[in-house]
Amino acid sequence: MTATAVITSAGPALRRRSRRAGSLTSISGLGLGVALLWFSLLVMVPLVAIVATSAGAGPGDLARTLTNAQTLSAVRLTVVQSAAVTLVNVVMGVAIAWVLVRDRFWGRSLVNVVIDVPFALPTVVAGLVLLALYGPRSPVGIDVASTRWAVFMALAFVTLPFVVRTVQPVLEELDPDVEEAALSLGASRFTTFRRIILPAIAPAAAAGAALSFARAMGEYGSLVLLSGNLPNRTEVASVRILTYIENGNPQGAAAIATLLLVIALVVIVLLDVIQRRVARRG
Repeated sequence: MTATAVITSAGPALRRRSRRAGSLTSISGLGLGVALLWFSLLVMVPLVAIVATSAGAGPGDLARTLTNAQTLSAVRLTVVQSAAVTLVNVVMGVAIAWVLVRDRFWGRSLVNVVIDVPFALPTVVAGLVLLALYGPRSPVGIDVASTRWAVFMALAFVTLPFVVRTVQPVLEELDPDVEEAALSLGASRFTTFRRIILPAIAPAAAAGAALSFARAMGEYGSLVLLSGNLPNRTEVASVRILTYIENGNPQGAAAIATLLLVIALVVIVLLDVIQRRVARRG
């Protein structure tokens, strides 16, 4: 049999195999449908409902809500503090993950467990703990209650684990031999980190930063007791949304929520672009 005949006879089989590889089985299709339905009910439908509610207020009421001085102050404080906390978390989170993965010291397992405490601790309890430590009766002599530092500390507390837990598994998978080879070839430690380690952990760090920023934008419980919720000073967007709801203005609350949603999406896209460029340069 010639080569042409073999290719000709194998063609239909290859096409059938290609179709089977690119198609879903009945069980996979059912699973995909259930997953999409569940995702729609939990995420897409509520988001569409929020946007529709805010749009139902009309352009005039929507503009008045979003341009209100107290609302703008709350949104500005929330975005600025969330961005600042995210930047700190990226630096400190990578450093903590590095120490937990690359170093061996007494109490390492305890530190590894304590990192997850903000995940397990109810946010209101976290606020109470922070108020006891850094409030008017602080045992360490630091009183930041009802200041913007209180907002920063509360957000930093509840968002710390995100970057650590996303970067840590990536660092565990990196082969130290590659770094040692780079160092043996004359690369400095900074160059090795910039060209080898940073591109590898950039996607994980960006994912952790996105989670940290999104959590900080919507945080409420840990801020209630410590920040004081002072209008135009320490009031954050989540408290402002609750105020609108309590005053019988769900459209205004939905308008602020929609604005926060847009900001969060822009930041997530920006982080994705940054991590792609860092990975490409590496």
